[in-house]
Formats: sequence, C-alpha cells, structure tokens
Amino acid sequence: MAELSYLTAVRESYDTVAADYVQRVPPPAAMDPLSRTMPAGFAELVRMAALGPVADLGCGPGRVTAHLAGLGVPAFGVDLSPKMVGPARRAYPTLRFTEGSMTALETGDGELGGILAWYSTHHTPPQWLPAVFAEFHRTLAPGGHLLWGDYVGNERLQPTHGYGRPVSYESYLLPLDRMAGLLEQAGLAVTARLEQEPGKRVARPHACLLARKPDVMGTAGARP
Repeated sequence: MAELSYLTAVRESYDTVAADYVQRVPPPAAMDPLSRTMPAGFAELVRMAALGPVADLGCGPGRVTAHLAGLGVPAFGVDLSPKMVGPARRAYPTLRFTEGSMTALETGDGELGGILAWYSTHHTPPQWLPAVFAEFHRTLAPGGHLLWGDYVGNERLQPTHGYGRPVSYESYLLPLDRMAGLLEQAGLAVTARLEQEPGKRVARPHACLLARKPDVMGTAGARP
C-alpha cells in the first residue's frame, strides 16, 4: 500500500530541520517540573509492571528515550525521519533506534510494556488517530501503560517554516477530552490527565494523558 501523504510530508520536513531541532529543543532535564513528573511516574509504573520494553514513538534525536533508560526503563526509539534516527544512534549507541511509522509498528501483538508518544501525534490528521491508537492497543501487553503528551486546542496549523527551515507538515490540535475519548475508543483506559496553560516557555496549552490497556481480566485498575 502506498504511504500516506502526510507521513511523507512529516518525514521530509523533519529530515530538513533535524540539525536545527537538535540545537533548539531543550533536553528533558530542562522541562518544567510538572512536565517532568508525568514521564517519571510513567517510568515507575512500567518498571513495577515489568511487562516488556517501552517504545518511544516519534523519538526524534533520542533524548527522551535516553531519559527513560536513565530511569531504569528498557526503552527504544522509533521515528519516521532517518535524519533524526542517525543522531540518536550516534548520541546513545547502547540504545536501539529504528525508522518506522506509528500507523504500522514493526512490533508483535502485546510485546510492549509501555508506549511513550511525547509531542509526536499532532502531525497526524484526526481521521488517522483511531488507526494510530489501535496500533498502540495492539502492541501493548495487557496491563501495559501509555503516556501521551502534546499540545491541545481546536485548530489546524499550516506552518511554512519550523525550527528556521521550510516545512510541509501540518499540525492538528484537538481538545483534551477528544483525545481521551479516542484512546478510550481504542480500548485504552485513561487513568490520569494533566493539562497546563501557556507559560513563559510554551505558547500553547499542552497536556498529558496516562492510559492503560486492560489486563486479561478486563480491568484497568491495579492487580490484586
């Protein structure tokens, strides 16, 4: 099947901006305290469950993947852009980074203990989000956790430049309740949410959702 056109635009755009992205985007240690809290809690949940590795989807240059590994999580990264994956491999040679798409993960059913989608789904047109979240559900082990974080709103953005370079991707900002509803429709139970208003470093509202794939007994709560 031919690749979806938006994936081509995203790959080509991030190949173009990769070097500038690495220079301009701050590392996880520079995140605000609330934004650091959610990945730390996610990492603890994944460690306690011990159901498998964590896939950092849309990993970019690998900094967040390495941050998770530093928190004791067996993490690997996946990104559409080879120009992003290359620097990640060079910077963190002990970790695994592969090229791939969230729409068709090269991971077996139930193999993952966790998925991190950290500011990596806003380029996905809304009509394709159910397919992406279905892949999350398919690849997560029963009891596995998802941490989603991204900008929220109700608008479609069509920038011509990003990180100082020409780009051809679009961004789709959706309300947090809609994102939570799409995860629930995919069979993932939302267990926590955090919504932050714009501040000094971030010009748009952003949010995190923590979700869990129900275990074989059909519950999203803690195991006895």
